[in-house]
Amino acid sequence: MNSKLIDKISRLQCATLIGAFALSTFFATTTYAQSNSASFPNRPIKLVVPYPPGGGADTLARLVATGMSSKLAQPVVIENKPGGNTAIATEYVANQAPDGYTLLYVASAFTINPSLYKLRYSTTKDFAPVALIALIPFVIETNTQSPIRSVQDLIAEAKKRPGQLSYATYGTGSPVHLAAELFQLMTDTKLLHVPYKGSAPGLTDLMGGQVDLAFGSIEPSLQLMRTQKIRPLAVTTTQRISAAPEIPTVAESGVPGFETIGWNGIVAPAHTPKTIVDRLNAVINQVIQEPAMMAKLSAQGVELDIKTPEALTVMIETEINKWDALVKKADIKAD
Repeated sequence: MNSKLIDKISRLQCATLIGAFALSTFFATTTYAQSNSASFPNRPIKLVVPYPPGGGADTLARLVATGMSSKLAQPVVIENKPGGNTAIATEYVANQAPDGYTLLYVASAFTINPSLYKLRYSTTKDFAPVALIALIPFVIETNTQSPIRSVQDLIAEAKKRPGQLSYATYGTGSPVHLAAELFQLMTDTKLLHVPYKGSAPGLTDLMGGQVDLAFGSIEPSLQLMRTQKIRPLAVTTTQRISAAPEIPTVAESGVPGFETIGWNGIVAPAHTPKTIVDRLNAVINQVIQEPAMMAKLSAQGVELDIKTPEALTVMIETEINKWDALVKKADIKAD
């Protein structure tokens, strides 16, 4: 037989064998994934929280984990991995098996960090969004002795004394810091940023008059507002919040179009089977809509907004683009 013909036949046979092997591997992998999805979960799930125990996100994560454990008939165990402005925990989960047994609890930093830091993971490529837990309204507030009683008072005073009115936040690059930067851009004002390590010390100094204002999350401020220890000026949501409907929004206070809000959610490593992601989404949505859970969330000023994994994916991409544009325009640098 002609040597060229023999060589051609050999190559065809080799290609056939390779194709058959690849096909068998594909079917084996698919069968395993389907089997794994069908039996999910058959062991404990780990929910990694990138914050220390005791904070607002950690508390909410534990409430959700308890509800998930009950509905999934498997323990959902919290593992706190703080550090690196959440990057340590986020990178850890990005490198875990995409089987639904390691999940990451995320907040606004998840979509802000790509604009501020060089990360060893991709927020959009290395994760599969699972469920939105809650929206966290922000509030602009001052102390009760301040002559500033409204957003318009604040704008007028800031224009009189550019760069002199100080405001507290819980850190440079935090979502409330970016909310303040957006406010300054939209009102053509200049404020003096005083970052703190957490909400509590900033609120203490606000009450004591060491800072003029604070941009903060609603949860730690609600009780102080109710006992008239601080004065709320406006919330940063598009609509007034149910926990404090008497507080106007920034938009209705003379800054049309202003909106910024924090959020908490859960993501999984990329390539987690869709059946598992959908199952987790359904369970989490059930948990946060239970009357007892809704009452707890409402008492903290937290708002619900149920989303599918697909809708959460769109929200995350929108948030990343929004914060990236603001960081560049305001020339914000991480500490």
